[in-house]
Amino acid sequence: MSKQWDEERRTLLQTLQNIGSVGRAEGSPIDRIGLGYYPVAEHLRLLDPDVVLVVGPRGSGKTEIARVLADATLFDAVKLYAPAVRLPEGDSQWLRVYPAGIKGFEGIGLRTFMQSAGDSTEMLRELWFAYLVRALYDKLDAQGQADVRPLIVPEAADVEAIHRAFRELGTKPVVVLDRLDEQLANQGRYLFATYDELDTLGNGDWKLVEAGVRGLVALWAAYARRWRRIRAKLFLRSDLYERHAKAGGADLAKLAAGRVELVWSDRDLYGQLLKRMANVDDALSGYVLSIKGVSWSDDSSLGWIPKLQTWQDARPVVERMVGVYMGANQKKGLVYRWLLDHVRDGLGRGYPRPFVRLMEEAARLELQHFSTLRSPRLLEPASLRRALDRVSDDHVTQSLDEWPWLEAIKRKLSDDPLVPYAEKDAIKLMEGLSGAKGAMLPPFESRELLDYLLQLGIFRRRPDGRLDAPDLYLAGLGLKRKGGVKKKK
Repeated sequence: MSKQWDEERRTLLQTLQNIGSVGRAEGSPIDRIGLGYYPVAEHLRLLDPDVVLVVGPRGSGKTEIARVLADATLFDAVKLYAPAVRLPEGDSQWLRVYPAGIKGFEGIGLRTFMQSAGDSTEMLRELWFAYLVRALYDKLDAQGQADVRPLIVPEAADVEAIHRAFRELGTKPVVVLDRLDEQLANQGRYLFATYDELDTLGNGDWKLVEAGVRGLVALWAAYARRWRRIRAKLFLRSDLYERHAKAGGADLAKLAAGRVELVWSDRDLYGQLLKRMANVDDALSGYVLSIKGVSWSDDSSLGWIPKLQTWQDARPVVERMVGVYMGANQKKGLVYRWLLDHVRDGLGRGYPRPFVRLMEEAARLELQHFSTLRSPRLLEPASLRRALDRVSDDHVTQSLDEWPWLEAIKRKLSDDPLVPYAEKDAIKLMEGLSGAKGAMLPPFESRELLDYLLQLGIFRRRPDGRLDAPDLYLAGLGLKRKGGVKKKK
């Protein structure tokens, strides 16, 4: 029986180390995305046509939900999990307006334009309007296309020429979109214009990012009530909203009143983890679905979905896979609590990707250091502990996509890699980053930079006032805790 279970366990671990590939947002076939997507009721409030602003930290699933909603079949399936949301009637089309690749503007063109625009929110609002018309050009009737044709002629990167053409058209852009909105209403359709990755607007120049966001907010604050079928979804990273978008003042207040926050509760994190395990293949699905104490529903488009009332409802699955404690007894901590606590950032927020990666990496390490365990145990707690450093490395590496300046900070932290820091020492450490050759510099310096790292959750403040890095960033930034116990190799 032991040998038979060893073989079954190897097979299950091989599958477990790949559960993150189920429905991965980038590059997955649309029928696989549904199997990896876990519907969170609060997130689905963004389906309400009147919700314009969607705020969430990096890694909160903005890209994934945008892809799910862009597919008609998955959109219909997801709607069932938003019973209290005012859903759009009729057909809906989701159109990505920004980023738009070579069809959109970028930092160099925006910077040149800003030199002439100065601090004019009105000019930036006009610029966003111009690119919106260009994005919707194929949706216009023949007369509308003829009316705004001069706006389509310049190349997308020629920001000044596009803005000049927009002004020369006078009221025609408004007239053609008014008419498009009326046509959509007559056809019973909605068109959602989405804006994401707005932190890339300025190529690292935060003044450009702030100005660009302010202009975009001004555009939709002005037209969100005018158009009923042309609607917008502005996906803003939480720190961008908190630090920069508030400069939008009254315009932002109009959009922010009904905003949706993409926050993951502990229950939803476990729900997403269990869903991925149940939909990756038949063997692991059979193992998970057979565990008593967890109820499931089967959706033809989204696959098996766990019915969790609280996050503790996932406990039977975790304890069957790993056991009850992280060590010999409760002094080492309960496994199902430990998993959550070690993938939080400095603000206490948990994220779905590192939560899944922790389980994947533990399975990979378990296969490397394979030892016999009694059925139905799959993992040793030690594998989870060893996996944590790799998860942190991956998380920091992926963070460089949105925070490329984090590499400069990582290099600077190597001068003093032992945390926690006294605040004065941390501030001193954040000075002199210009010496990080070959790396993009962060948008702030000294104390302001430290405050920003705390705001992002990359650092956290301890009750005694000292500054520490959460486990999610600790190893990835090359840091170690003072007095820590050496890990056994």
